[in-house]
Amino acid sequence: MKIMSFLDPKCVVFPLKSKEKKAIIRELIEVLAQNNRVKDKEEAFRSVMKRENIGSTGVGSGVAIPHGRCSAVDKLVGAIGISPEGVDFNSLDGEPVHFVFLILSPLEATGDYLRAISAVARFFKDRFFRESLKNVSSAEEAIKIIKQEDSF
Repeated sequence: MKIMSFLDPKCVVFPLKSKEKKAIIRELIEVLAQNNRVKDKEEAFRSVMKRENIGSTGVGSGVAIPHGRCSAVDKLVGAIGISPEGVDFNSLDGEPVHFVFLILSPLEATGDYLRAISAVARFFKDRFFRESLKNVSSAEEAIKIIKQEDSF
């Protein structure tokens, strides 16, 4: 699955303003709502926090992939926030998170939802990709790097 199939270039936040997990999730949901990707921000937030309460989606290596399934979206959508200095996301490795990639899916799109999470996790396994993205100076530069990596 291609990341750009569900990541709108207008839904890249650089740099993240928020420093705390819940506020970051709200910030990313807000950018999705501003771009008409989310119908109900509170429902979207509740679905992501329900998943976070099971266990942190801070997967390590500076990456978090918060996600949720809800009726607040009509199709699979994503937003990414980049924090050059890193934020506490209660990550599994205890390290600061630099990349928060939020994924929301309709309730019935289980297959696409799981493929999207897998695709994002695969992307961020590449240390060179993470370093390139960590050193961007704009959201436009981040999209350029993501599109380049997505072309493989």
